[in-house]
Amino acid sequence: MSSVKQLQDHLGRITATGVIAISLAITTLGDAHAGPREQAKRIHDRIAGVPPDNTTLKSMTACLTGDTVNCPSPYSANTSGAIDMALDNKNFYNVTMKNLVTPWTNEAQSVFDVEEIGAFNDYTALVIGIVRDDYDFREILYADKLYVAGGSAPAAVTASYSPSDNVMYQQMENAHADLSDPLVLSETTQSATYAGNTAIPSTATAGVMTTRQGARAFYYAGTNRAMFRFTMLNHLCHDLEAVKDPSRPNDRIRQDVTRSPGGDSRIYLNNCIGCHAGMDGMMGAFAYYDWIYTDEDGKNGHMIYNEAGEEQPVFINTDDPAETTMSRVTQKALINYNNFIYGYITRDDSWVNYWRKGPNNERLGWGAIPTGVTQTDGYTYGSGLKSLGMELANSRAFAECQVKKVYRAVCHGDPTNAQINAMADNFTGSGNYSLKTVFKDAVQRCLGP
Repeated sequence: MSSVKQLQDHLGRITATGVIAISLAITTLGDAHAGPREQAKRIHDRIAGVPPDNTTLKSMTACLTGDTVNCPSPYSANTSGAIDMALDNKNFYNVTMKNLVTPWTNEAQSVFDVEEIGAFNDYTALVIGIVRDDYDFREILYADKLYVAGGSAPAAVTASYSPSDNVMYQQMENAHADLSDPLVLSETTQSATYAGNTAIPSTATAGVMTTRQGARAFYYAGTNRAMFRFTMLNHLCHDLEAVKDPSRPNDRIRQDVTRSPGGDSRIYLNNCIGCHAGMDGMMGAFAYYDWIYTDEDGKNGHMIYNEAGEEQPVFINTDDPAETTMSRVTQKALINYNNFIYGYITRDDSWVNYWRKGPNNERLGWGAIPTGVTQTDGYTYGSGLKSLGMELANSRAFAECQVKKVYRAVCHGDPTNAQINAMADNFTGSGNYSLKTVFKDAVQRCLGP
């Protein structure tokens, strides 16, 4: 008698809790010996997030088994072809990708806490579009790209893109727009679409960091350090606590950071400096950006970027309205100057990466130096958010972060270190930073025999 049959014979003599436990055991046993049809269904479930229809299931099974007659063109008659078929399902974008990206768009990092921001917005749309169109995934941190409703969007989508509201994306969400169709979700640029008081030149665009939702979530109030922190957390998978290094130069730590918290300078020297030395070194890149809002919680508003010739009156080392100076730097980068008046004063959008040396050099695995960025004494120096986005996106940590997130999404578990290394190598090498490559790699590793 088979082990499965033996388990089934005992079901009538055990408690409900036991039924559940043994049923799970039966399922596991069944999965361990899954045939091509079951494997095809699992691939589709994990990639598209929904079950396949019977026609799709038959076609995927044919591809998996090498049946060149019944595996439809243009798919190859192998496992890769079956996965490609699941990737072409609209729900890969409408369900799987949306659920993957939504937590990156809010400080709660929740796929559910989206009532006000909308599960679909320009941040989510940009990532989905870059994946769908098979662009270099690093571009999410520096590209001048934007995805909006196209000419074939559902008739219910009547609003146009606005950098001041999320209406168009809410309408697309409510109409269940097919995000896999380039005529429904179409590519444009931020520099060509933002206008008036939201205008931004292409040189200042930085992928998701200059989308409306990115600005709303991480430029709202504060000092813009939230944008840096959540970029590290969401796209390099390292929170600031994990990259603390008190041995770095502290000359770029701004005035608003007290050097004696609670009257004890040891706290600053042993703790605060560990994060701020590296973070504040790169914070200059955010100096010209802000979120301008009209309501208390920052829901309604727009991002601004201070271009050359758009200097604003700001206070530097004074609160006297008569002693302001004109600067492109936003006031938030200069607040609380009297916490330590000898601290760094932000004058422009220059930045330095002090983490290129010390333990974070190996921990984050910095890559090629971006165009326009220089290196001196082992540190890299640049200006503007686009170049900083390139610096971060070229890191090994960025590649490994995408691998971890995709693996968890499709395999429902954590990859081993060996799997992370192998998948990251594929992603950065022959995969040409295509996130679809990572999905294909991940699902084949947890497909089962």
